[in-house]
Amino acid sequence: MTDHAVPAGQRRLLEQLGVDIDPELLSLALTHRSWAYEHGGVPHNERLEFLGDSILGQAITIELYRRFPDSTEGELAKRRAGVVSTVALAEVARAIGLGEHILLGKGEAASGGAGKASILADTMEALFGAAFLSAGHRASADLVLRLVGPLLDDPGRTGAALDPKTALQEVAAALGMGAPAYELEATGPDHARTFAARVRIDGEVVAEGTGTSKKVAEMAAALAAHGRLTAEAAAAAPGA
Repeated sequence: MTDHAVPAGQRRLLEQLGVDIDPELLSLALTHRSWAYEHGGVPHNERLEFLGDSILGQAITIELYRRFPDSTEGELAKRRAGVVSTVALAEVARAIGLGEHILLGKGEAASGGAGKASILADTMEALFGAAFLSAGHRASADLVLRLVGPLLDDPGRTGAALDPKTALQEVAAALGMGAPAYELEATGPDHARTFAARVRIDGEVVAEGTGTSKKVAEMAAALAAHGRLTAEAAAAAPGA
């Protein structure tokens, strides 16, 4: 693993990833646009994110084709959508502690940007792009499968994770609760807008979520609320 010019924190991240990423590309992959904006408009990770999204999609598509030979095109598409989603990638990012390594502007950092699903997912894709440019296709695909591949075995990825708002509405109805209602707040400058969503059921705030769009924020809140309600219902079930 290359140590030259790599800060200690980033070196630990490289060890977790198991890929020898060029130090400059690694730094670029971890640079959010809010940090770049505050430092004179230096390059940020969105081009790498664009590349990494393609690397991610191809690696997962090939793996699904090989692993599920009897599945239809529609079934494969649902499985893929469940593991390349913002929510899923953010889970992967949190598992490796990615948030602490991301370079964020002061405002974004103060608003909890290191924990936002959209920022974590975008940075994860940027890392896949950096791995491709540094170590090649095979190494980047292996990285995707090592980090994201395990999610393919989770059947829940084709349910609430794909359509969390509908799934939440269904579980709320099944529990005899009212329909979920969403509240939204927007913060930050126009070039780096962040949305925070709260979902209420019967007047109580059940969960919150954030994202770079209203849709993503509401979906994050709905998924969190769905997880809470299903967990509470399971705990309250007879014999639990």
